[in-house]
Amino acid sequence: MWSVRLGVLALVLGVFGVSAQNATTGPKVLCYYNGARTLMDGLGKVTVTDIELALPFCTHLIYGYAGINPETYRVRSLNEDLDLDSGKSHYRAVTTLKRRYPGVKMFLSVGNYYDVGEEKPFEKYLSLLESAGSRTAFVNSVYALLKTYDFDGLDLAWQFPQTKPKRIRGFTGKLWHGFKKLFTGDSILDPKADEHREEFTALVRDLKNAFVHDKFQLGYTQLPHVNQTIFLDIPLLRDNLDYVNIAAYDQQTPERNPKEGDYTAPIYEPSERVPGNNVDDKVKAWHSQGTPLDKIIVGIATYGRGWRLYGDSGITGVPPIPADGPSPPGPYTNVPGFYSFGEVCAKLPNPGNANLKGAEYPLRKINDPTKRFGPYAFRISDENEEHGIWLSYEDPESAGNKAAYVKAKGLGGISINELGLDDFRGSCSGDKFPILRAAKYRL
Repeated sequence: MWSVRLGVLALVLGVFGVSAQNATTGPKVLCYYNGARTLMDGLGKVTVTDIELALPFCTHLIYGYAGINPETYRVRSLNEDLDLDSGKSHYRAVTTLKRRYPGVKMFLSVGNYYDVGEEKPFEKYLSLLESAGSRTAFVNSVYALLKTYDFDGLDLAWQFPQTKPKRIRGFTGKLWHGFKKLFTGDSILDPKADEHREEFTALVRDLKNAFVHDKFQLGYTQLPHVNQTIFLDIPLLRDNLDYVNIAAYDQQTPERNPKEGDYTAPIYEPSERVPGNNVDDKVKAWHSQGTPLDKIIVGIATYGRGWRLYGDSGITGVPPIPADGPSPPGPYTNVPGFYSFGEVCAKLPNPGNANLKGAEYPLRKINDPTKRFGPYAFRISDENEEHGIWLSYEDPESAGNKAAYVKAKGLGGISINELGLDDFRGSCSGDKFPILRAAKYRL
């Protein structure tokens, strides 16, 4: 009897020991959680208790999102009633999970595209960089927040101006576009880009120096459509960062590319596409400038992007495909052209919807035998040009393929964006967090 108990105890201690080791030496699994989802109604609600089942698969839990006060340039919670001790103390509810999962690091994420209160939200991020006093105010406020709520580090998802969407053009279109540029010239994304690049480097250095005493860690997330050649001095950043998380998804979205549906997160560049909009090119951009492979993290989205198909979209479904803006919103996320994996799964053929007909008929799923671009699914429009949809998404198989790419290249790990959009209820296959599980398994 005692031998059995000792064996079980050894197994438990071994699991925790491996978890603690993986957080520092093994492949990283950064698991993002948007705390605002706990405020949603119905089945869209995602609580700390809901995501706790994912933690044995994660090395880091990254809670988002904090933002910047445009007047003081101090870090701030985007929902103080939810996050702070003066409210529901969600920050502390997250960091106290370390007691049960000591191998998981708890980070706070600042920025991303959630801090959007102003017309051009990135402007305050650029203005903050331009003053040493503003940078100091930000650094001091971040340090105080991490210290107060017992976070282990900061995920810096800094907002820079996004590059403008580029269309896929044929030979004639390229000639005409080049001719027009002779008269209009190239638009300048940021007139002070050189200054902002130097100032962002200074901010990262200041944060790293402020964190040394308490051993806080610092990571950077390169958001979609941030041009690293314009805004990032990679050789000077790499040594001050514990990881670089490449969010190489949302390369095509129905908001940016309403007339053309395409893969949102290919590993490699499909033929005849805009260069650079894929995982492999982003990885090479960092590694070619000296970033160690084991610092590079590849992001995996747990959601899909959908476009509305119409008569001119044809019947093949092969991307890039003519489209007419975003498809209708999902029942839980309620955002046009945006679907959690659970909502994606409900649109695909499965035993639960086998008898649906007409407008609700399941989409036709097209797998990716090359393991390079990911799956897509579609339903052509009817005679009234209604109910057509084209959907690009990640599923457990494609997430596993990305993790296998990470392992083959010797990269530092993966990030899951985000837990609340994975099938955390297990409604699709019975397995909870199937995308996270599949990716973790292939690392």
